[in-house]
Amino acid sequence: MEQSDWWKTAVIYQIYPRSFQDSNGDGIGDLQGIIQRLDYLAYLGVDAIWLSPVYKSPNDDNGYDISDYEAISPEYGKMTDMEQLIAEAKKRHIRIIMDLVVNHTSDEHMWFKEAKTDALSPYHDFYVWRKGQGALPPNELQSNFGGSAWTYVSEIDEYYLHLHSKKQPDLNWENPELRQEIWRMMRFWLDKGIGGFRLDVIDLIGKEPDRLITKNGPKLHDYIQDMNKETFGNYDVVTVGETWGATPDTAKLYSSRDRHELSMVFQFEHINLDKQPNKRKWDLKELDPQELHGVLSKWQIELNSYGWNSLFWNNHDLPRIISRWGNDKEYRVLSGKMLAIYLYFMKGTPYIYQGEEIGMINFPVSSINEVDDIESRRMYEERKELGYSEEDMLKSINAKGRDNARHPVPWDTSDEGGFTTGKPWLPVAVSEEVNVSTALADKGSLFYTYQQLIRLRKNYQVIITGDYQIVETNNSNVLAYKRTSSEEEIWVVVNFSNEIQKYNLELPEKMINNKVLIQNYERPVSFSRLKPYESYVLYKKKTK
Repeated sequence: MEQSDWWKTAVIYQIYPRSFQDSNGDGIGDLQGIIQRLDYLAYLGVDAIWLSPVYKSPNDDNGYDISDYEAISPEYGKMTDMEQLIAEAKKRHIRIIMDLVVNHTSDEHMWFKEAKTDALSPYHDFYVWRKGQGALPPNELQSNFGGSAWTYVSEIDEYYLHLHSKKQPDLNWENPELRQEIWRMMRFWLDKGIGGFRLDVIDLIGKEPDRLITKNGPKLHDYIQDMNKETFGNYDVVTVGETWGATPDTAKLYSSRDRHELSMVFQFEHINLDKQPNKRKWDLKELDPQELHGVLSKWQIELNSYGWNSLFWNNHDLPRIISRWGNDKEYRVLSGKMLAIYLYFMKGTPYIYQGEEIGMINFPVSSINEVDDIESRRMYEERKELGYSEEDMLKSINAKGRDNARHPVPWDTSDEGGFTTGKPWLPVAVSEEVNVSTALADKGSLFYTYQQLIRLRKNYQVIITGDYQIVETNNSNVLAYKRTSSEEEIWVVVNFSNEIQKYNLELPEKMINNKVLIQNYERPVSFSRLKPYESYVLYKKKTK
C-alpha cells in the first residue's frame, strides 16, 4: 500500500483507558466508555486516538507490562470491543493508534514463564540472561525505577535484565526468532485496521548490556528498518517512537523518509528543563522560558528538512502542564491557552493528552499512602533510606509524579464527575470549573481554543510546511517566532509569565493591522505591552 503523509496535518489525542470513561461501574475506564465519548472527540476535531495499552496485563506498570499481545485485558473489555472501537472511530474519520511495548514484556507472559524455568527452552533466548559475578549481579546497570537492573532466578542460576520493574523483563532483540514473533504480532494488529503504533521506549531495543549500553545501541536502527520493512511500512499508518535520549541528529535517523524507519519520535529535551542538571527528574528547578524557547526552536530548525517533530506538553508519564509551567490558580484558563497557542503553530504533529483541552491540573497528595504510581513509590522508599525529608519527597511527587496525569477525566459535576457510577481506581477531581460539561457550555473555554487551533492547522498550509525563525522581543519572558512560506506568513507572540511584560517587536509594517488568527484576551493586540500569559498570532497572505 502506498503511504501518505496524513499524519502531518493530523492532531492526535492520547487516551489513558483506565481514566477516560467507565461504562460498567467497576471504577476503571474501558473500551465501551471510549466508544461512548467518540462524538466528543469528533467535535473537538482530532484525527486519531493514541490508546495507551489495553493488552492483557497484571498491571504492575498500568499496562506497560504486557502478558499477552493479542488479548485485551478483561478490565477494558474483549477483542470484539476493540474491533468495535476501531470501526466506530473510523466512521468519525478517527484512527486508532496502538501503544506497543516491545522492549520488554510482563514476567507473566507465557514466553518468560517458560524462559525462567528451562534454560534449554527456545523462549529462554527471548530474554537477556547472564551469569552473576559470584554473589553479585553481572554488572552495575541500574533500573530506571531504581536499584539493580538484574534479578536472580535460582531455578536456572542466572540473572535476567530489566531496565524497568523486575516484573518487566527485557526482550533479547539479537534473537531473530523473537523478532519474527514481534513482526507477526504487529501484522495481527495492522490487519485489524489500526492507524499505527506508538512504540514505547523504542530506543532501548538495541541495548548491549555487557558494554553498559542501554539507549541508541549500534544495531538499533537496523532493527527499526527491519520492523518497517516487515510490518508497518506496508500500511498507510503513523509511527512514533518514545526516545528519551534523542537529539536532533539522532531524530533525523529515525524520521527521515529515505531511511524507512518511523514517522517521528517523541523527544524529551524540553521536558527535562525544570530539573537540576545531571540529576533525576525529582530534583526540581525553575523553568527558564528562554531556555525552553531555545530548545524547541533548535528542534524546529534542525529537523526542518530532514525529519518530523512531535509537539506535546503532556502525556501519561508527565505532570499537567498548566500546573507545571502555567498557573493553575488565577490564570488557569489564560495560561492554558497561551501554552497551546505557543506550541500549535510550530511544525510537527500535535498531541493532546486527555483532559488537557479542558485545563485539568495536578492532583496533590499529602501522604505516600495516596500514591499509586510505582515510580513515585520507589523513589520515596529509595530517598527515605537516604535521609530525605517527607516534605521534600512529597513536594517532588506533587510536582512530577505520574499520578498527576492519571486521575480520571471529570465529565460533569455529578458524583465522581460522571466518570463512573462506582468507586474510581484513582480519585476524580470534581469541581464546578474543571469538567467537560462546563467547558462545552462556555464558548470562551480552553476547549474551544483547542478546537480552533485544530481547525487553523487544517486551513493554513504555512503552519504545516512553513520555515521557522526565532523573533527577538528584548524580553526573556516574551517568546516569539514566525513561520513563512512563499505565499503566507504568521507571527506568534506569547507572554510566558504571570506579570505584565513590556517588549519590543520588530514587526514589519506589512503585518500591522493584518488578520489576528487567534488570541487569548478580548482586546486589540498591543505591540509593546502584554498582560499576564497574553498571546496572539498574526497572519499575512503575501502579495505577488
